[in-house]
Parts: sequence; C-alpha cells; structure tokens
Amino acid sequence: MTSASDAQMIENRTFDELAVGDSASLSHTVTQQDIDLFAVVSGDVNPAHMDPAYAKTDMFHRIIAHGMLGASLISTVLGTELPGPGTIYLGQDLRFLRPVSIGDTITTSVTVAEKHPEKGNLVLDCRCLNQNGELVISGVAHVRAPTEKVRRQRIELPDVRLSRHERFHALLAATEGLEPAVTAVAHPCDANAIGAAVEAAHAGLITPILVGPKAKILKAAEAAKVDISAFRLVDAPHSVAAAAAAVALVRDGEAALLMKGSLHTDELLHAVLAPDSGLGTGRRLSHVYLIDAPGYPRPLLLTDAAVNIAPDLDQKRDIVQNAVDLAHIIGIEKPRVAVLSAVETVNSKLRSTVDAAALCKMAERGQITGAFVDGPLAFDNAISPEAAAEKGIVSNVAGCADILVAPDLEAGNMLAKQLTFLGGADAAGIVLGARVPIILTSRADSERTRIASCAVAALIAHRKKSAAP
Repeated sequence: MTSASDAQMIENRTFDELAVGDSASLSHTVTQQDIDLFAVVSGDVNPAHMDPAYAKTDMFHRIIAHGMLGASLISTVLGTELPGPGTIYLGQDLRFLRPVSIGDTITTSVTVAEKHPEKGNLVLDCRCLNQNGELVISGVAHVRAPTEKVRRQRIELPDVRLSRHERFHALLAATEGLEPAVTAVAHPCDANAIGAAVEAAHAGLITPILVGPKAKILKAAEAAKVDISAFRLVDAPHSVAAAAAAVALVRDGEAALLMKGSLHTDELLHAVLAPDSGLGTGRRLSHVYLIDAPGYPRPLLLTDAAVNIAPDLDQKRDIVQNAVDLAHIIGIEKPRVAVLSAVETVNSKLRSTVDAAALCKMAERGQITGAFVDGPLAFDNAISPEAAAEKGIVSNVAGCADILVAPDLEAGNMLAKQLTFLGGADAAGIVLGARVPIILTSRADSERTRIASCAVAALIAHRKKSAAP
C-alpha cells in the first residue's frame, strides 16, 4: 500500500534495477486549458487546435490536441516514473494513429524492450491509448537510465489562469454587420491616441473625425506610422478648442460618438457639461469599466473609477442606473448590482454602508430600475459564492455580481488597477450619462481594450439609433 507521504515523493529506478518487460503508466484527461497552455509555450496556433469555427471544416470536424501534446505524456512517464529522475532522453520515434480530443483520457505506458549495459542505455516501447482502448500514439524511446538512486519531494505545480478574452470577443461579435459610428476624436495629438482611433476604424467600429491642431495630428500619425488620409480632419488651435469643436460635431448631428484623444479628461468633460453643449440628459455623467477577468465566469462592470470623486446618494443613483443601462445593452437582462463597502453590515459611522442600504431601498421603490441591487457587500462577498456563504449572506446578488459600485473614485480606481495589473484582467472604459457615450482610453491600455471600449460605444450608438423615432 502506498502512503500519502509516498505519493508526495518522486523516485527513480536505476539501470541496474530495471529488467526487460518492466513498465509504468500514467493517465491524463485532456482539457481546453491543456491545449491553450501548449499553444502558449510552443507558439503553435494552428487553427485545427485553436479555432472551433475552422476546426468544424477540417477533416476531424472538431478541435483536436496538438500531436506533440500527446507525445509529451510519454516524456512525463519517462521523467517521473520509469526510469524517472536522472533519465536522459536520447531519441524518440512516434506514429500518430488517431486524433486526441478535449475530454479524452489518455493512458500512456512505457515498457523496457532492450537494455544496453555498455552505455547504460534503454530502449522502451511507448503506447498511448484513449478511454476506448484505441491506440492513438505508438513509438520507441531511447534513453540513458540513471545510475544513482534519486528520491525527492514531488514539486508542486504553479497555479495557472488563462484568459481567452471571451467577453471582449463577444462584444466584437455583437458589432458585426453594424455600420461604423462616426466619431469625433478630440485632440488625437500623440501616437497612442491617434493609433487607437485608427485601430478602431480598421476594426470597422468607427469612422473618425480627427479634431485638433492639424500639424500636431499629422506629426502624431507619422510617429504612429498610420495613414489618416481617408479621415476628415477639423483644425482646432489647442486642446480646449478641440474639445469644444468635437462636442459641437456631436451636437450638430455630424458625429454619433465622442472619443478622448491626448487631452485631459477634465477638458473634454468640461466641454460636454457646458450649458450650450447640447449633450446633457439631466443624468449624472459616470465612468464604467467593462472588465474581462480571468477566472470570473461572466462580464463584470465596475463604476465609478474615473469621473465622480465622492458622489452623494443622488449621484450614486445615477451611477448605478448608467451601469445598469449598459449591462442591458451588452445582453445582461437583469444585472445583479453589488454596492461595495468594507463590510457587509450597515454602520452609521461608515457612510458607504448607509448609502448602500439606501440604494437598495431606492431599487425596491422603482428609483433604480432593471436590476437586482444589494449592499453593503464587501468585495469578496460580492464575487465569491464561498465567501458569501461563509458569512451567511442570503442574496441573489452576493457571490455572483454583474456590476460593482465603488463607494468613491479612489476605491474604484484602485480596484480597477489591481484587477488589471495584478489580476491579469482587461478593462475597457466608457463614460455614460451624456446624449452619446464618451470613449476614454489610456496610454496603458492594450489594443484589445481600446478596441473593446469602441465596441461598447458602437453598440450603444446603434441601440440609440434603433430606438429613435
């Protein structure tokens, strides 16, 4: 009988301990993550392994694992079981007989076929069988067996989380077939800003109107190595004038979206909030991040992390409703809104808990519509069912939030950056509450998140156009 402590050890069998006919085997069930990890390490992104749509047209009509992923299971047996640690791989002959699919359980066995004492070499027959007993890989391995005994603690593998960016891919898929939205881009005067606009144009999401000092825009395009000859350019002497001119294009119906370039966010929003801007709706402007977080099973909206510094209760109502309206547009029929605080109980000395309780009551009385609202909830209780259950919280929001409402800008901004820089999340940002959505991008954004920000805005613009009489 093997004890638990023995199972945590890894031990070899030396050349002298082995005899012809000795064998060892391991079984492994192939998962999507196995295929993704192998592609990341090897760089092999053959669509037969990575693209379900393409795979349906291929000879096997489904995703199949890389052949060498199956072959690596032979290496695992040789390096960990027989002969084990200290083995030197000299050569391998393989025949790939059947495809390996996601969900297949592969049992890999190696059997000593020959011993060559003069160099301590072994020849081993290798076989990989699927769960149906069908041979998928066969071959012969040539190794130099260890001569010294090795028994060591089995190394614990690192935790790995992969993101396939499925939320953002779904966003882009939702924009397919839509006309590009004409977008006033305010002051795109550096390579990053003008590059973001051109990327979105090439993706078919927007038709940019570039607003700002002509000489600076042309210089930025040269630095970014992008061609802007096909785009309309509106000359404006400086960033404040560019913001006003971009807003005027939207007010006059020449543009359906507004996009921040290389000016300060405050400058652009000041122009939007001007009494004569024509973009007001009576609702508070607020920023929403659409977050694609590895390991979280659904899209996650976070608000407000960029506009409202210390919102009061009425402003928080607008912030929540803006996020709820966006959730509806991206396909969440009745989003679950978690109003965050440091604790999950109401404390009169902690304003965020009192505001959270009030927002819940406002939702009950129809002052916030189209969502389930609960709070106060601590972050862990909002996104983890286990954490919510441990605290005894019974709620249709706790543990499965779609929207996180931060108590203030500092908390929201720090949470967003922790998710992106430490948690590997992508975050696409947009400002809501005006007559048109406002696309905010950052120098730190990847191309993927910039495109996703534009995709969200394009969906909103299309929805508004469809709803117009």
